[in-house]
Amino acid sequence: MLNVTLKQMRYFDALARQGHFGRAADACAISQPALSMQIREMERELGTALFERGPRTVTLTGFGEEVLARVREILRRVGEVEDMARAVRDRLSGRVRIGVIPTVAPYLLPRIVGELTAHHPGIDLQLRETVTPRLLSELAEGGLDTAIVALPLSEPAFEEVPLFTEDFVLVRPGADAGKPVPSPERLREMRLLLLEEGHCFRDQALSFCNMTASAPREMMDGSSLSTLVQMVGAGLGVTLIPEMAVGVETRSADVSIARFAAPGPRRTIGMIWRRSTPLADRLRELSGIVRSAAGA
Repeated sequence: MLNVTLKQMRYFDALARQGHFGRAADACAISQPALSMQIREMERELGTALFERGPRTVTLTGFGEEVLARVREILRRVGEVEDMARAVRDRLSGRVRIGVIPTVAPYLLPRIVGELTAHHPGIDLQLRETVTPRLLSELAEGGLDTAIVALPLSEPAFEEVPLFTEDFVLVRPGADAGKPVPSPERLREMRLLLLEEGHCFRDQALSFCNMTASAPREMMDGSSLSTLVQMVGAGLGVTLIPEMAVGVETRSADVSIARFAAPGPRRTIGMIWRRSTPLADRLRELSGIVRSAAGA
């Protein structure tokens, strides 16, 4: 009889995600030797290797790839049972795993965390910041309970709850303060600094300018809004940032802010969760707290 434990499955999933024993051990909060031992025992139980070991990384074998899909489905189902148990306990207490996109996390999370911990001391917030595609994948697999992203997504598996809408603003060098605000057509001719590919904010900015991601243009990509604003301050171009980021990102840069005439670029931020989750009522209550914390 096969005797593979849930603990081993979780370690196996972590190692498949990280591709490195050390990083996987850190993610699981155990020592690397302990994780390695559990993976070896799982392989011994299955009678074949799950990973090819390299000097610095590990990769799944063909068999390992087949096992991974089934292990993730098992872990997702187990997670649903855990969710059911959590749903019958006090409404906003216990673990809540929230994913947030990077163009929201630094500006909204401090307000959310403060509000929740002040009024719901029993809550255990576990936060994850990454780009939308990864959040959707982790949410679908049961690794997250909910995510705060830009809407709409139009994903049938997820329920979407709008939280607030905010404008984009133009960030220019300080010397440009007072100049006319460029039209979308004029922006296409300027050196527009954008976030690197994978960020939904990049796609929204391109959409406003009626540009495609593959269109040739003079640009520089950054990994964060902070980097983009600092590059503008150095005179390398202009950029767009969401209204919520203005106070944080422009206080230490020699830049000026300009707002577009209506209808200017804007986005809707919302919360999403799996339609099948037993925590739906709890998450709906949480969305109201997040909306209030955002000042919407």
